[in-house]
Amino acid sequence: MNISSIVLHVVPERLNEVRSALAAMPGIDIHAVVEAGKLVLTLEDSDTSSASETYVALHRVPGVFSVALVYQYSDDINEVQEKKA
Repeated sequence: MNISSIVLHVVPERLNEVRSALAAMPGIDIHAVVEAGKLVLTLEDSDTSSASETYVALHRVPGVFSVALVYQYSDDINEVQEKKA
């Protein structure tokens, strides 16, 4: 399991375009949007892509000029499930 908190800086005129692109990416949740061109996201591993693949893909979204990793948590899901048992 991998959960990351990310701040994106985007070209303000492309904010809606970026939001649409993010909505199509697995594991991305948008938590805050500032019209001046900032978004706060969380990113979780998904069944179809790893967090690292998605992080790289964020850099390729047209209109995004900065991707800042703020926080990252990683845990072995099997270990977590064993502790719960």
